[in-house]
Amino acid sequence: MPNSSYPTYTPSHGYMTESIQQKYIATSIKDKTLPDNAHRMPDIVALNASKDQSKPIQFWQLYSVLGQKRIVRIVQNFYHRVYRDEPWFSSIFARIGDTSHHVRTQSAMWLDVMGGGFKYHGAEFRLNFHHQHNAIELMNKKGAERWIRLMVQTLDDTADYMTDDPRVRISLNTFLAYFMTKYTADFGFQTNTMFGPTNSKIMQKINLRNMSDAEIEALSELELRAALTGRGFSLDENTPLQELVQKAQRL
Repeated sequence: MPNSSYPTYTPSHGYMTESIQQKYIATSIKDKTLPDNAHRMPDIVALNASKDQSKPIQFWQLYSVLGQKRIVRIVQNFYHRVYRDEPWFSSIFARIGDTSHHVRTQSAMWLDVMGGGFKYHGAEFRLNFHHQHNAIELMNKKGAERWIRLMVQTLDDTADYMTDDPRVRISLNTFLAYFMTKYTADFGFQTNTMFGPTNSKIMQKINLRNMSDAEIEALSELELRAALTGRGFSLDENTPLQELVQKAQRL
């Protein structure tokens, strides 16, 4: 098992932390990757990451694991790649500022969202303004896919900054995927390029004995299997859904 005794840094809310957290949770409840009561689950809403390896790290908990220096180093690595990239891509960043400017502003935004305190003045208004004006030439399929490719290379190359906790990379992927999904909706483009695995679905604990037959029938196969396994049932992977439903209803 990976060593989870990573350095712990004291987190605090920034200008964006709570707002982004609430929007992410609402979106995740809607697409059923988080349970309906996620807003009230301490392991989810806290700024400190759980050291329990079975519980995912939410991206607003990343500062508590990584601290400021590691986060900034990852961002630095990314912009060094940007400025070595093809002119059609790098020139857009160069018109805005030099490498140090982008590292400073991007890392401030990351830290602010990730629980590192008040770092990104202007919050979401500033972020939206930047993409609608300064970076508008890249807010399309071609620009997004090049950005994603360079970021994936960066994350692969900076694994040493992520501690030996495998949840950190997955949480970073989740953070980046959330914002990229927002940008594809805001700017009307699509991309199939992925950052990698994201936080897995968190299922609400299900008490089958307190559920009606209709409520049990409405559960997904994954939820049924988890609930029955929790009750001590040994299930074959080929057990059909209807048989799972019947087992649950007989409790």
